[in-house]
Amino acid sequence: MNREREIERLKGETDWDFVIIGGGATGLGTAVDAALRGYRVALVEQHDFAKATSSRSTKLLHGGVRYLKQGNIGLVRDAMRERGLVCNNAPHLSGTLGFVIPAYKWHERYFYGAGLKLYDRLAGKLSLGRSRLLSREETCERLPTIDHRGLRGGVLYYDGQFDDSRMAVNLAQTAVEHGAVVVNYVRATSLIVEGKRVVGVALKDEETGADFEVRAKCVINAAGVFSDRIRKMETSDARPMLVASQGSHLILPREFLPGEDALMVPKTEDGRVIFALPWQGRTLLGTTDLAVDETSIEPRPLEEEIDYLLEYAGKYFKEAPDKSDVLSTFSGLRPLVSVGKGGSTAALSRDHTIHVSDGGLVTILGGKWTTYRQMASDVLDQAEKVAEVEPRVCKTHDLRLHGWTSSVEDGPFGLYGSDAGMLRKLKKESPELERRMHPKIELEAVQVVWAARFEMARTVEDVLSRRVRVLLHDARAAIEVAPAVAEILAKELGRDENWCRDQVDSFTKLARRYLVAPDSSAGADEEESASAEPRAARRHAS
Repeated sequence: MNREREIERLKGETDWDFVIIGGGATGLGTAVDAALRGYRVALVEQHDFAKATSSRSTKLLHGGVRYLKQGNIGLVRDAMRERGLVCNNAPHLSGTLGFVIPAYKWHERYFYGAGLKLYDRLAGKLSLGRSRLLSREETCERLPTIDHRGLRGGVLYYDGQFDDSRMAVNLAQTAVEHGAVVVNYVRATSLIVEGKRVVGVALKDEETGADFEVRAKCVINAAGVFSDRIRKMETSDARPMLVASQGSHLILPREFLPGEDALMVPKTEDGRVIFALPWQGRTLLGTTDLAVDETSIEPRPLEEEIDYLLEYAGKYFKEAPDKSDVLSTFSGLRPLVSVGKGGSTAALSRDHTIHVSDGGLVTILGGKWTTYRQMASDVLDQAEKVAEVEPRVCKTHDLRLHGWTSSVEDGPFGLYGSDAGMLRKLKKESPELERRMHPKIELEAVQVVWAARFEMARTVEDVLSRRVRVLLHDARAAIEVAPAVAEILAKELGRDENWCRDQVDSFTKLARRYLVAPDSSAGADEEESASAEPRAARRHAS
């Protein structure tokens, strides 16, 4: 993908079939679907692809075990089908993960075991594995670091795991390869309305400041938690349809969960599910469910959320993690469809809703990553009616996304799938790109160059947060490597020293928000940095 080329294509077309606002999971999935159906489609994203909710998930492809208890069988069945399709269509980004529910009371094994048998059946032919009861010994073997006192056994079941922001990048690449125009850092400033009909979007290129317009038979609003803002561009008094719920996560060292399986706590006092997952060499702990009044592009975990997650980890791990063990934190806002009045956000719908305004603006609300493909198909079916075009068949069911490969390799290049060979070729042509950029993280200079040349990365944050996941893996290490990343990016993008300085400053300010507490030692000399290492990491090293 080349941003300059995409911008020229966006400005060059005078009439589009569909223009999509929002470069998260749903918007990108819709762009892929529309391109496969043969439509002229353009997508604009005000920031970077998956900047908001779509890069801040719990990294799971799942049907939703707790939705069974709510009796939402249809939602679970659909999600299980889509889970299997994602694993088939993007095997380089996704895979099967075993989840163990420890049982400290005899009846829990059979209670959860029975429910998970239904979960298995709903997956049908796309099952990732059959659940089964575990003995106490088997549970201890699979989760060696949990508290074994009073443990009666456990239940094992399977779900999917993936890399959300890498999936977004591959969706953008897939869309472009099939004829769509996809551009980041282009903001919708207003809707073009003629005769009470939405006929296009006024846009601003955030890099150059240039204003321009695009027109379309139908405008699709896939702006996630910001969807109501787009709706108000058409009708200033539009009734809000979304409630935002914040889900926060902590990243801990791998030693807290050294095995290959995840820990699942099926019910907390407030009705949530807590996960501890092995993820890319770290332990991911989440999540919370906190109603928020405002939607921020950069939400931050509250102190109460951090305490909540550490408290629950302490109830299940032999050695409880504390704040000094946290390598990074991140929060995402879930766009939940408002139903009724009051109540916990945990009870609000995780399903998606499509709304068509009187002027023809098509808005898709709610949903989750696992069902992005079905959401895209549903909203495009509706958009075809608004655009008054002959309906065309969805072709994404078995579509192999960019990077698909039948042999996924280990290591940091595995997530690039079929592109991994091209990265190795680039290293061979330019040996200086082979250097590892930081001792604590798997990041080579070639990955930064690749992100700039082929994945439309424009900033240090784009690279370290979403093209590679360094900011999530270790926020301190991300701060330390930022100057070197900025230097490479500046060369690739034709920027000057002032740009580099601004990038490092802004990224450092951002990354400090990912620490449990802002740390003045981040980015300091090696001695100070070493003293800020997590307690568990220092203990492990000794």
